[in-house]
Amino acid sequence: MIEYKKQLELQACLDGELPQSEAREISALVARDAEAAALFNELRQTRAAVAAGEPARSLPETREFYWSKISRQIAALEREEAAPPRVSLLARLRNWLAVTAAVAAVALVAFTALRPGAGGLLMETSLRDAGAFTYHDYPSGTTLVWLSYPAAGDNAVAENEGVATVE
Repeated sequence: MIEYKKQLELQACLDGELPQSEAREISALVARDAEAAALFNELRQTRAAVAAGEPARSLPETREFYWSKISRQIAALEREEAAPPRVSLLARLRNWLAVTAAVAAVALVAFTALRPGAGGLLMETSLRDAGAFTYHDYPSGTTLVWLSYPAAGDNAVAENEGVATVE
């Protein structure tokens, strides 16, 4: 089996990419080695088959000019990508107004929800008696006082009427 490097050299020789001295060495290898000669012949036939199957293409300009146009287009695209996008004053103003409106809406909702007696519920605790809670529902005009004392007999406060009164 021919080593990989020699296979590449055979292909380069067939393509005319080797210097004269190396091309002579490869020609000598092909002349003395039957396996190298068979591979060289197979590569030549494959190259001919591929070339026969491809249509001939011609460019309206020279090859160098064609590739220089492509190079200039790539450079122009790279410059466009490198430049920061320009944002108009109107777009900046619109973005700023959108953020400001969102903050104002959140503040309005928070102010309305947290305002005492604003259609919501309010619960208070009497400081004199931690066992009593007062609940105000302003929209319906209802006030509820909750006393958390057990029934009479279990609690000394409930038995002494004058001691624990809720105001």
